[in-house]
Amino acid sequence: MTSEHSSLEHRILEHIARAEYVPVKPRVLAKQLKLDPQRHAELKKTVKRMVRNGQLAYGAEHLVGPPAASETKRTEVIGIFRRAAGGFGFVRPAGTRRAAGKTEDIYIPLKSTGDASSGDTVLVRLRQQRRVGGETRVAGDIVRILERETHQFVGTYSEEAGVCQVMVDGNVFSQPILVGDPGVKSAQPQDKVVLEVIRFPSHFQPGEGVITEVLGARGQPGVDTQLILREFNLPEEYPEEAVEVARQQADRFDESISSTRRDFTGTTIITIDPADARDFDDAISLSRLDNGHWVLGVHIADVSHFVPPRTALDDEAKQRATSVYLPGRVIPMLPEIISNHLASLQPERVRYTKTALIEFTADGARVGTEFFSGAIRSCRRFTYEEVDEFLADRAPWKKKISADVFRLLGDMHELAMILRRRRWEAGAIELVLREVRLDLDADGQVRGARPVENTESHQIIEEFMLSANEAVAEHLADRELPFLRRVHESPDPRKLKDLTEFVRGLGIAAESLESRFEIQRVLEAVAGRPEAYAVNYAVLRSMQKAIYSPADEGHFALASRHYCHFTSPIRRYPDLTVHRLLEALAANQPPLRDVDQLTLLGDHCSRREQRAEAAERELTKIKLLNYLSQRVGEELNAVVTGVHNFGLFAQGIDLPAEGFLHVSGLTDDYYDYDPVAHTLRGRRAGNQFRLGDVLRVAIARVDVDRRVLDFRLTAKVAAARGSASPRKGGSSPHGTAARGPQGKPRPAAETRPTERKKGKASRPGKPAAPGPARPPGASGRKKKKRRL
Repeated sequence: MTSEHSSLEHRILEHIARAEYVPVKPRVLAKQLKLDPQRHAELKKTVKRMVRNGQLAYGAEHLVGPPAASETKRTEVIGIFRRAAGGFGFVRPAGTRRAAGKTEDIYIPLKSTGDASSGDTVLVRLRQQRRVGGETRVAGDIVRILERETHQFVGTYSEEAGVCQVMVDGNVFSQPILVGDPGVKSAQPQDKVVLEVIRFPSHFQPGEGVITEVLGARGQPGVDTQLILREFNLPEEYPEEAVEVARQQADRFDESISSTRRDFTGTTIITIDPADARDFDDAISLSRLDNGHWVLGVHIADVSHFVPPRTALDDEAKQRATSVYLPGRVIPMLPEIISNHLASLQPERVRYTKTALIEFTADGARVGTEFFSGAIRSCRRFTYEEVDEFLADRAPWKKKISADVFRLLGDMHELAMILRRRRWEAGAIELVLREVRLDLDADGQVRGARPVENTESHQIIEEFMLSANEAVAEHLADRELPFLRRVHESPDPRKLKDLTEFVRGLGIAAESLESRFEIQRVLEAVAGRPEAYAVNYAVLRSMQKAIYSPADEGHFALASRHYCHFTSPIRRYPDLTVHRLLEALAANQPPLRDVDQLTLLGDHCSRREQRAEAAERELTKIKLLNYLSQRVGEELNAVVTGVHNFGLFAQGIDLPAEGFLHVSGLTDDYYDYDPVAHTLRGRRAGNQFRLGDVLRVAIARVDVDRRVLDFRLTAKVAAARGSASPRKGGSSPHGTAARGPQGKPRPAAETRPTERKKGKASRPGKPAAPGPARPPGASGRKKKKRRL
């Protein structure tokens, strides 16, 4: 061991031995030791070595501590702080989950929050339980800020009585942050600005900061997108070193097919994508054997060929971990020279692939899989709409496409429906959560919205991508190799018991919903009924969130023992790691077996995915609030998405804006909160509001900067399928199917399997109300944010 390594070990041991040390993640430890960023990777390796040697130990959430004390004292807890609008807050302890009807969050009174900001990792000292909003909660005091979520915020600049200040957007801080010399950046009142906070505010002192960038006048076109990019620290430009690697790959590529690749250029292969898609990362072939078996070819863009490991390009892709799909804009994981050109499976061009040839029996049972580095030439690019037209009336297409392509499309539909039926029979959970896509004008402002439907063309691609992902995962698991899985853990049994009681409370006969098949039966039974909204939302809330991890936990919603993401390496880094592992196996190279490193990478990719989804959600919210700010008083139908003791959250059905109805506005009765039943129950017989109810609401108040929308109840809609665009007057009830970002699917816990593709810009908006949704965590096509 070098003296340099020995010195770092000594510093780590000395630091952890301090009486005030509490376990933190390696990246936080590196900051505490004030290591240069270039040495952070060295610290992670040193920590892993010391854990193997018994000098350190990993605790919950990969926190680093002494061997016999990797957990903090029972009276102290580490967690993530969230501040409420009233100044008080809550801390979610690291490694814990919320059980239905109960909460593990720790209540932090205003005077005990210190200068903590939402998202900060904090150390909390527990104290006695307290009654908060009608619930008994554990209370605590924040002892120390272990890690700041960020020092950078966005907000609106103003001047008042000679004082220059910035009101940070959202409910992050209740009071403005004082700023020094705004003239340096030429800030004008009502400008949206980027703020670096130097001193965080607390209940006894104001915050202070410095304006680092002026984004533009409040309401100016494009400013909303820029502020979200800064708020979530989303990268725009690529480092020149990364772009140079991409250019070098472009210079070397000549469409030649080496002997190490299987030549599929003579095979009939097609792609199916959204009409506005620019990168095509999967293509399909399908044939029948003499014994009646099917051979499905899933050909995925060979991104690993163009992104060499341990290069500046690979480092940047890993750092981004995912493409980000915002309303009106895409921030790709890879430079467009690769994502939209070299790796994209464009028609009539030789393109490199990682190919899975999967053999199925006539009734869809998988009996074998082979993997190849391949080369294809797609003979036709279809849009989803074209395939739907073909399926609706095939005769006119005989003159439009070749006989081989005509046969291929028909066979693809037949096999996909067989696979879909088998997946259902295996216990896959599919939710019906209606989704809406925003229509934007040239300035990026909302001009309307339309439902996104999950048609059979999308289902074809979903089923094939799910099959490929599952086949790859089983192939790697059979060889006992660690790899990044897409993990969707089983729901907490307590949540399923509460879900059972909730469903029975709706008058629906049900056995225990701890059985996935009983969940299926109930979902099928309520399809098309008023209770459909309530049941689908309640099932969704009972699910865990899908993540990336090497842990062998399976995928609950897909009823899959082994599952990973293989089919979208252009937009997801975990898929790229799987491609490289398959390549190492094919070359008989010993693959890496560093589970600790995979765990850290999975955590990073999961956090990047969550950041992308949050950014899309916030920008969608801002655009909708700007639209609705001109329509105060208008009415729309909304579905109840959250029930609390203080009121209801409801989301528009035709326009996916979520607003709040405070319990004080429900003036016709006194209401009691039932957390298990997700219900506010009035004291008059039959008077209640529950999860999934459809309400007629008026837009009462819009605060774009605080990102707040308040509704006023005008009526309860009898049919759960009611919907209406914001307007004066009535509406006609109807329902529609749901879909994932940019047209890609989502899972049950991820709302549905993400096997669909995205187009130029991601679908703005989150699931609204019922319409077919997929199991959480599945994914394979271009999509955006909600991933399985």
